[in-house]
Amino acid sequence: MPELDKTPETNVDTIAAVSTPVGRGGIGIVRLSGQQAVSIAVQLVSLRQPLDHARARLADVLDAGGDEPERTEVSRIDEALVTWFAAPNSYTAEDVVEIAAHGSPVVLEMLLRRALDLGARLAEPGEFTQRAFLAGRIDLTQAEAVRDLIEAQTLTQARLAASQMGGALSRRVAPIKQSLVDLIALLEAGIDFAEDDVDVAPQSEIAERINALTPPLVALEASFARGRIVHDGLTLAIVGRPNAGKSSLFNRLVERDRAIVTATPGTTRDTVTERISLDGIPLELVDTAGLRESLEEVEQLGIARSREALADASLVLVVLDATQPLNEEEHRLLEAVEGRPALVAINKSDLKRGVSPIDEIAGRPALQTSALTGEGIPALRERILALATGGAASEPGMLTSLRHHHAITTALAALADAAQANANSIPHEMILLDLYRALWSLDSLTGQTTSDDILNLIFSTFCIGK
Repeated sequence: MPELDKTPETNVDTIAAVSTPVGRGGIGIVRLSGQQAVSIAVQLVSLRQPLDHARARLADVLDAGGDEPERTEVSRIDEALVTWFAAPNSYTAEDVVEIAAHGSPVVLEMLLRRALDLGARLAEPGEFTQRAFLAGRIDLTQAEAVRDLIEAQTLTQARLAASQMGGALSRRVAPIKQSLVDLIALLEAGIDFAEDDVDVAPQSEIAERINALTPPLVALEASFARGRIVHDGLTLAIVGRPNAGKSSLFNRLVERDRAIVTATPGTTRDTVTERISLDGIPLELVDTAGLRESLEEVEQLGIARSREALADASLVLVVLDATQPLNEEEHRLLEAVEGRPALVAINKSDLKRGVSPIDEIAGRPALQTSALTGEGIPALRERILALATGGAASEPGMLTSLRHHHAITTALAALADAAQANANSIPHEMILLDLYRALWSLDSLTGQTTSDDILNLIFSTFCIGK
């Protein structure tokens, strides 16, 4: 891939956007970036003190009476705080001005429209962060972390995004990449100066160096197991026969009466979903209609949706009734989840049993629970969490996206090819092709060799104004 030119342009457009969410709020911010940011801003407001780098200044927001053509005088419509960040000491490395007015959509739109009339253009989604990346203020993993922090729904997600914004992943990759560059330089020198009797690294040294690169990449690749789950979350389908207590367990897990619970079998006729955070892991719980043969059309539709939820879920919680022996439908259900991440909860453990307590069902550990008394609920949460994460621990600089994971697996594959080529005494020119492929893959994490198409795809997922 070609090396990106990250030198900031000197004649780029001045961009503007509302950087706060749509709707009314206490504060709303209009952000400008570019050479004309200051000159445009001072025409939008009447400053009470001159602008000074990184210092907020009180100002009056001016209303030129755009809706009343006969009015020519300028009057105040709002008060605002205006902050100027002088280039290159700003987020984008350009002049940046932020006007923090009251969060009236009308006022913010007026400010934005006037900024556009004065020569700015509307920012594309993610363009502020893209300019920060192109100026070298942040690398690509840090840019992606900005979006992740904005979209975080749990504190763990926010912490992970903040860690990535601080360069945690880049710091893990940097020493691996440096060792790889050193090896490439060694082989290149041996090829370029072969006629000058420069020593070429022996086959054993090349093998040792390649082998040393593999373990940290393998550890990084393994971090994706938990990083992906923290980033994207999982879906847990709660399934079982009617009146086994699925909805009651669902309410216990979400810690409120979200699903309707009655003693009448078949109360749940449709799937009910709720998102919770389980030790920082985003988990979408799906309460389903009881699985049984039914002639009633509405219940049949609910059962069909239950089967769809069962098929689509990442995890499955099979709920059995402690007061009833297993029926044929439950046997089929246990067979259906064989080989999938699933748990078995034997609910109503507080009631008189129709059968003896069971510790294992179909080769799976069975957890005794009572949605009424809360017995077994903490243990159930722990089991769900362990099943979701596969025992993977949280660590700094985890891989959180498929793009990151693909880059690491590609680098590992390229190093494996290089090691095999070296073992087969292939010329160093051919080994270098594999080593460069590994280097380009690592570079794609931070952006040094990322194509424009990938950049556009990444930044197009941002909000406007970010």
